[in-house]
Amino acid sequence: MIKYIGSKRVLTGAIAELIGGVHGVRTVADLFSGTSRVGHALKGMGYRVIANDSASYAHCLARCYVQSDRGKVERHARMLIDELNSMKGEAGYFTATFCEAARFFRAENGARVDAMREAIARKGLEPDLESVVLVSLMEAADRVDSTTGVQMAYLKKWAPRAMNEIELRMPDVLERPSAGRCEAMMGDALDAARAIGGEADLVYLDPPYNQHSYLGNYHIWESLVRWDKPEVYGVARKRVDCKARKSDYNSKVRAEGALRELIGAIECPNILVSFNDEGYIGRGAMEEILGTRGEVLTIARDFKRYVGAQIGIHNPKGERVGTVGKLRNTEYLYLVTGEPVAAERVASGVMSGAA
Repeated sequence: MIKYIGSKRVLTGAIAELIGGVHGVRTVADLFSGTSRVGHALKGMGYRVIANDSASYAHCLARCYVQSDRGKVERHARMLIDELNSMKGEAGYFTATFCEAARFFRAENGARVDAMREAIARKGLEPDLESVVLVSLMEAADRVDSTTGVQMAYLKKWAPRAMNEIELRMPDVLERPSAGRCEAMMGDALDAARAIGGEADLVYLDPPYNQHSYLGNYHIWESLVRWDKPEVYGVARKRVDCKARKSDYNSKVRAEGALRELIGAIECPNILVSFNDEGYIGRGAMEEILGTRGEVLTIARDFKRYVGAQIGIHNPKGERVGTVGKLRNTEYLYLVTGEPVAAERVASGVMSGAA
């Protein structure tokens, strides 16, 4: 999967184990699905997953890793991936924007991305199959980029991986789970919660923590998936709509109110929230908000911050101009369930940092 700030790679096992301790859960709704790492893991465990996100690239990832079923897409996807891998480069929008006006990728790889993306657009593929192929292209480009993991800037010197030739691979698409066909939705989390209603047995929330916008951090993937070739601005060549497509969760003033409204709109009794101590909503406020729905179990664990924090602060010329305030943070899992005793029993074996 793509490099991603806020990825729950190290927490996925704990999340899945906590959900497994809640009686009667067959359908899980993930309202901020991001890379769909959590939804993919839960689908592999047999849950029916409903994944939602407002970004096009995240919706594409959810269609691939949550909604698509391997038996229906694998054969054609592999054929298409082989075909795309054989294509020669033909420079276009992607190369001009992200390789020449910026240095996110070498031009040779950018030209191949252009050629492959145009070929996908011409084919008019069925949505699930198209999502698998687009994710294959996205992940291939991610393996040859020259960033610290976000697309706010690129490295002054080429990352060693950028020198590799881009190559598509078949994503790890899963078979349909025993609980039923999974679904990918695209929209605001509040709208999704209201649309899902009581269909889910548990809702998982991993909202943005602070002012850093996922759309701004991963604007290249948004443009690659949408292929709308938008006007761009700044050194990072961001989409102009990054200025307008803002989330309330990126606002210190509005984040808590947005979460309160979302929690109030969720109909099912079981809610699991992932958040950390860099977020606008502190532990006390989070427990108070969730406490309106029942007893709250909180688990805390210390983690390294993302790789960009380890590298430090640099200016657009790549010169180090400062240091970050801290190199570690605390990740929290907050669980509200109708069966807190059962949840606590599971939690005791999940994380050494239980609080």
